[in-house]
Amino acid sequence: MNKFVDEGGGRIYFIIMNRNKIQLSHTFEDIISLENLLSAWREFIKGKRNKSDVQQFQSRLMNNLIALHSDPATGNYRHGGYQAFNICDPKPRNIHKAGVRDRLVHHAIYRILYPFFDRIFISDSYSCRLGKGTHKALVRFQKFAYAVSKNNTHTCWILKGDIRKFFASIDHRILKNILAEYIPNKRILGLLDEVIDSFAAGVFFSPFQTGSQRG
Repeated sequence: MNKFVDEGGGRIYFIIMNRNKIQLSHTFEDIISLENLLSAWREFIKGKRNKSDVQQFQSRLMNNLIALHSDPATGNYRHGGYQAFNICDPKPRNIHKAGVRDRLVHHAIYRILYPFFDRIFISDSYSCRLGKGTHKALVRFQKFAYAVSKNNTHTCWILKGDIRKFFASIDHRILKNILAEYIPNKRILGLLDEVIDSFAAGVFFSPFQTGSQRG
């Protein structure tokens, strides 16, 4: 079924409701459990053991993990701010890095949500997915190129494109509506809202927030 949603200010949004979409079966407790937080920490710390902020967090690891379990459970978790810096890889990029505490929450969420959403992504999406990557994308591209060019006997055209400031331009409302179609658990959605809305790019002259942290 479809429905219209009045968000106020004369703005009405049309939402497509698909009852046939698969739903996440994990619970909020699966994300904030000490077992998941500890597993997330073990994965998160790889390659970061010499970082001072990581060492500081690790010095009171169990206390910090218990707090990260209890704060979301009682509705008291609030995402902290970000440290901004520039890198070149190879072109200049402005990066915003959350604190260790919040990045651990990100990873705890990722551990639960990734296996679910990976199943519903199209097979030809290769970025940031286990078993995918640039090399497999290139092999797949070559297969398409051979097919279209009939084994290099015909000319074919390829469009190479990039979305300018993609992460900074993500509309929070659209993203959260998409997540709500797949996640029935309101507490999980509330936690995701806290993470998503913790970052906003630029100065806004409208009620619509955009931007998303990378990673």
